[in-house]
Order: sequence, then structure tokens, then C-alpha cells
Amino acid sequence: MAVSGGLVLVLLVVFWSAVWPYVTGALVIGGVSAAGWWLWRTDRLVAGRDRLWRQEEAVKAGHRTLAEVDAMTGTEFEDLVASLCRRDGCTEVRQVGGANDNGADVVGRLPDGRTMVIQCKRYAPISSIASRELRDLLGAKVHFGADLAVFVTTTRFSRPSERFAVQHDILAVHRDHLGMWNTGASLLSLSEVNGCGQGDSRHRARWKRAHGR
Repeated sequence: MAVSGGLVLVLLVVFWSAVWPYVTGALVIGGVSAAGWWLWRTDRLVAGRDRLWRQEEAVKAGHRTLAEVDAMTGTEFEDLVASLCRRDGCTEVRQVGGANDNGADVVGRLPDGRTMVIQCKRYAPISSIASRELRDLLGAKVHFGADLAVFVTTTRFSRPSERFAVQHDILAVHRDHLGMWNTGASLLSLSEVNGCGQGDSRHRARWKRAHGR
């Protein structure tokens, strides 16, 4: 019996020495597969939450009226502009407005990879944007090394400031364009109508009737 037991033990040792690399390999592969599946599932969950958040932001943005935007504080308006940028697929979007904002309120990266700097002005509709404010934005573009400068306002641009924007490749988003952006148009699509939409006499007459100037 002792001999048989020793023989069995020897056979077990030989067997284990032959199969242990395969068992270890199977365990390693199984562990790696499990880790990979967990990472994939986590990525899908995060991506799903991100898509849901973007959809909710798009719905909320589309439900805002310009009258509601007019009632916002300056910070809330910057929040709105930042959320619209994210809705359009912009990345690295962050608010930098404050006492020492260097002429910028929001910075980020466009879907095509270019960097942008945005100045936000929530003014009363009867006001207008002067050229000097666009010059400040050009300084911010240089300071942040941005590819595109965007000026977003709840009012209109004066004729000189609108010409200045077009001449210096500043995307000037006035009230009418803000309404388009707010209800679904993308930020980049507004570049196709930059410098348009508020300069003809009929439009200015409607503006005066609506806003008293």
C-alpha cells in the first residue's frame, strides 16, 4: 500500500508538472478577458450617460426662449453658451470668465479640432455691441492662442462692429443667430451667415418696432 501510495503521489506530481502551465495560462487569459470585459462595459456605461446628458442638454436648450435668456444673469448666460458648445460636440469646454478673464468667458475645442475663445455679453435687446468690445476679443484670441474667436450676444452689433468682425474673422453671433443656435443650428453652421441677418433696412425697422429703438 505504501508503494502504491508513493506511486500515485509521483504520478500526481508528474501530471501537475505537465499541466500547470496550461492551467496558469487559462487563468491569466480568463483574468485578462474579465478585465477587458469590465473596461468595455464601463466605457459603454460612461458613453451612454454622456449621450443621455447631451440629449437632455439639447432638449433643455431648445426649450429656452430668448425672453428666458434675457432674464438670465451673466454667469447663467455663460453656462448656456458653454452647454450649447458641448451639445454641438465641442470638447474641453470650460468657463474662464471673471475679474481677470483676459477678455474671454468660455474656451474650448471645436469638433474639427480647432481651439476657440468666446466672449459672452447678455445685454438688453435695445443695446448694441461696439467695435471696442470686439477688439478686446481679438486680444483674448492672441492671449489664449485660439484658432477662432466667437462673440455671442443677446442684442445686435453696430454696423462698424459687424464690419470689424467680418474683416477679422470673428464669428459674430447676434440675437437672431443666437435664437437659431439655441433651437438646433450648430455653432459652425452660423459661420456661413456671419455678418448677415441684421443689416438690411426692413430688419432694422422690425428691430425698432420690437425693441423700441
